[in-house]
Amino acid sequence: MTLSSASGGSPSAVETRIRSAKGTGAGALVGYLPIGYPDLRTSIEAAITLTQHGVDVLELGLPYSDPVMDGPTIQAATTQALENGFRLRHAFEAVREISAASDVPVLCMTYFNPVLAYGVERFASDLVAAGGAGLITPDLVPEEAGEWLAASDAEALDRVFLAAPTSSEARLRRSAEDSRGFTYVVSTMGITGARSDVDAAARTLVDRLRLVTDRPLAVGVGISTGTQVAEVLTYADGAIVGSRLVTALGSGLEALADAADELAAGTVRV
Repeated sequence: MTLSSASGGSPSAVETRIRSAKGTGAGALVGYLPIGYPDLRTSIEAAITLTQHGVDVLELGLPYSDPVMDGPTIQAATTQALENGFRLRHAFEAVREISAASDVPVLCMTYFNPVLAYGVERFASDLVAAGGAGLITPDLVPEEAGEWLAASDAEALDRVFLAAPTSSEARLRRSAEDSRGFTYVVSTMGITGARSDVDAAARTLVDRLRLVTDRPLAVGVGISTGTQVAEVLTYADGAIVGSRLVTALGSGLEALADAADELAAGTVRV
């Protein structure tokens, strides 16, 4: 059994954008940047820059003191953001300004402890008010997400769960059924970071997920070139890039724009 959207509703803005990118090109580019790096103002400008250079969906990372999934590049950036005084309210400020400047959907990537501390219903309400599309929650499994499932349903927010190569068939089905927007396919086991080759396990995992869902699937972890984006989009609906963009931002907005252009070239159907 496959479903087109969570809870039987119409497709979300994120799902619609990914399907549109798949219809007109090879697929969607999802670009990640942390809020507050190298400072709050520049991080907002950087996100807006991505929307102008081929990124179909934005993934904004909320800096967190114990980022267990993040590799060294992203950890260093989020550590700098925290040292600069990042607070959760800055996330809503950033989402509000970015959403006002572009129609590219904005997802926040966050570990769930900050959401719990803030209050799940309050967080959902404030994210909607800021114009956000939903959350990617790398450390939250659907079986433990009851409060978030209810809050996101109430506010019509996307919720993106992760599927890993080690996931059981039951977990894959549950993650796909409870995700809205897309399911995040972890291409390889381990932390994030650019790699020379995207793990072949990603293709196998996408094939497994296709058996249980017809919703969009986006592959992340290890993608750093336009060639890799194009490779991933031969079997997935979206390619997620983080470390390459964070590294480029360290050299300025122009370097970030160039990196985004190179990555976006991989979304063009040949």
